[in-house]
Amino acid sequence: MNILSNLLSQPTPAPRQKKQRRGIEIKSVREIEIMRQSAKIVATVLKEISEIVQPGMTTADLDAYAEKRIREMDATPSFKGYHGFPGSICASINNEVVHGIPNSKKVIRTGDVLKVDTGAYHQGFHGDSCITIAVGEVTPEAAKLIRVAEEALYKGIAQVKAGNYLMDIAGAIQDHVEANGFVIVEDFTGHGVGRNLHEEPSVFNFRTREMPNVKLRAGMTLAIEPILNAGSKLTRTLSDRWTAVTVDNSLSAQFEHTVLVTDSSYEILTDRTKL
Repeated sequence: MNILSNLLSQPTPAPRQKKQRRGIEIKSVREIEIMRQSAKIVATVLKEISEIVQPGMTTADLDAYAEKRIREMDATPSFKGYHGFPGSICASINNEVVHGIPNSKKVIRTGDVLKVDTGAYHQGFHGDSCITIAVGEVTPEAAKLIRVAEEALYKGIAQVKAGNYLMDIAGAIQDHVEANGFVIVEDFTGHGVGRNLHEEPSVFNFRTREMPNVKLRAGMTLAIEPILNAGSKLTRTLSDRWTAVTVDNSLSAQFEHTVLVTDSSYEILTDRTKL
């Protein structure tokens, strides 16, 4: 994990926060209810974007729509201004892995694999989620990559409950991805989310000994976000200092949910199917 390519994956303070809280936070009943609201805003925006996106639109069009809707729902975009990021969404197309900057010259075309990641800050708490959209008819490889990425997310989420461990999540994701012939991007991870957009712990998508294997506790809120490539797992960052792309120009897909750990299971706070 290199520092530059992980600006959005490290527990550093958002512009609207004066002090970064350290350690893993257990949310109270009141705080969880607020997070349900911020997460619902994110889920609503992503569902709407998935319904309106079409060839000929630009990623700047989607960004403007997302910001408008987030603000209409009494929240502010979590990403805009975060470490200087200029957009309310990250819009990454095809070989762009993460952190694509919305651009009025970047036209969305039939066959594109479009990743849209966004967050909303509402009453002191963030929600965070990402979807991958198949724009029109895509190649069979692209369709499979998108399907497996979403399946991997839910494989990981299925391991969430108090008493399990972060590596239970990571292992379930890794096994499903590799069984389907794809690779996990290791340069970026999931994370805790709450008062801060990125909090402890880091939520890996592959087995590793480079992080503590944290035991899950009820009240933890995690952003779980597997990122898959069709070719090499390696990425590089473009000259804009944000957009990460695959080194071999292969396709990439990502899905993310904000998830609450409960005593016996989990709750997907950014669940778009319940809107």
